Order: sequence, then C-alpha cells, then structure tokens
Amino acid sequence: MSDAALSPQTLIRPPGVAKADLAALLLRISMGVLFLVHAGLKIFIFTPSGTAGYFASLGLPALLAYAVIFAELFGGIALLLGLWTRWVSLALLPILLGAIYVPHGAKGFLFSNPGGGWEFPAFWAVALVVQALLGGGAFALKKDNG
Repeated sequence: MSDAALSPQTLIRPPGVAKADLAALLLRISMGVLFLVHAGLKIFIFTPSGTAGYFASLGLPALLAYAVIFAELFGGIALLLGLWTRWVSLALLPILLGAIYVPHGAKGFLFSNPGGGWEFPAFWAVALVVQALLGGGAFALKKDNG
C-alpha cells in the first residue's frame, strides 16, 4: 500500500468520492438523526397522546401530531439510509415551516428566548432545502437523479 493511500486526505475523503457527496452525506446523516430524536421525544417522553394534546392546545388538529410523528420517524430513517433523499427532504419541510409559524413564531427569532424562538426551525428548514438540492450524496442506498 502506498503512502498516498494512507494520507489524511484519503482517510477523510475516499478516492472517487466528491467533496460535495461527502457534504451531502454528513448533512443527510445529521438531519436523519435529528428527526429520529424528535420522533423519539414525541413517542417515548411526551407520548403520542400527549403530543396530540399539545397540538390541540396550539389550535391544531390533534391527529396532525400522529402525522408529524410518522413523518419524523420514517423521514429520519429514509434520510439515514439515503432513500429518496430529495423528496423526503421536501416532504419534511412543511413540519419545520409549521414549527416556525405555530409554536415558535410569536416567541421571537432567537431560540434562547423563553419558549424558543424560530431561529433553529428556520435553519433546519434551510438545511432541508440544501439537502434537496444536493441529493443523497455518498453511500446513499438510492441515488437521486439530478
């Protein structure tokens, strides 16, 4: 094995894998984990019925909570695996836009504000758009066209 094969650059970026594909992979894995964590929070900590009650307290249909849990759970899994990454990213976008509008919008921009502002959901929404533009990247199970 040559010294070039063991260089720091090849350990970070395997030969034949573009930097943009690694960036898309890192973003995809990060967001997949975040969506699974948020789904897990709603399932195991708040419970689905508690989440539905919270949605109802915000004036949203309680059934929407179950749709959000489903989308976060299966969207997170799809992102982790790299399945239909562009479409899944776009499908998850309304959840973040809804989070900006309903619970966080009136609390100001900074997420450190009491009750959490809309800074983090807005950044996450932008990240979803970037992921949709980049596609699944390296090691995605289903490569996106485009």
